[in-house]
Amino acid sequence: MTDRHVVVGVDGSLVAVRALDWAAEEAARRGAALRIVYAVADRDEAGPVLASAASRVHERHPGLPVETRAVEGGAVRVLAGESEGAVLTVVGTRGFGGVSGLLAGSVSWRLAAHAHGPLLVARGDHPRDEGREVLLGLESDADEAAAAYAFQEASRRGARLRVVHSATHRHTTPELPSLVAATSPGQQRQAQSDRAEEAVPRFGIARLREEYPEVEVDSRTVRTGPTHALLAGTREAGVVVIGTRRRVGRLGPPLGPVAHVLLHHSHCPVVLVPTT
Repeated sequence: MTDRHVVVGVDGSLVAVRALDWAAEEAARRGAALRIVYAVADRDEAGPVLASAASRVHERHPGLPVETRAVEGGAVRVLAGESEGAVLTVVGTRGFGGVSGLLAGSVSWRLAAHAHGPLLVARGDHPRDEGREVLLGLESDADEAAAAYAFQEASRRGARLRVVHSATHRHTTPELPSLVAATSPGQQRQAQSDRAEEAVPRFGIARLREEYPEVEVDSRTVRTGPTHALLAGTREAGVVVIGTRRRVGRLGPPLGPVAHVLLHHSHCPVVLVPTT
């Protein structure tokens, strides 16, 4: 088994089979091995599910190294542990103990707050993603790891990268209008702020542009929050990538509102990259 591997959680459900297919594609694209993991109460129950999953992968990707592993314990704990050292962890959005949908207790939702490294949640309307662009949600410099992942993904796929940057205006004290348009001190400050905000995606990813000159980049700034723009963009994207800032020890959801909406409603797979 190569050191580079993609982990996927299976449980015999149809949604888990779809996650398996995505994981196998991702492993093949990276030149990595595939580790198929089944979290069970009794390892003796895992044989048929793991054998079926391995057979499906071998049939579709004959040269792909595959390892199967049955681990006793809850799915979230098991997959969080398996994600450490993996280049990517993949799960579906249903299944895993009969939980239907991305409810508060579902595996994909809870695992998003505990996985080590990137987590791909296989959901959406597209059975395949060939030729579709990579979509990146960029909010601040803290999303550097997500940006790096998105550039790598676009390079691997030979796809365009679309960057959606969220710009939040600071409060400007109202003032009397100038007799000459856009020349009052407040208006000048606002114009300067606008130019700075527009520049964030360009300067923030300048190093990555140089590192990946083959990647075509299209960036835009939105001022009303990135959620709507990102969700709309998932209709045409092969994958959407966002950074996640975990809310450990705080009341409410463990992830932010953008992750919450995308995990529930994205039209393509969602990759969550922990911020450093």
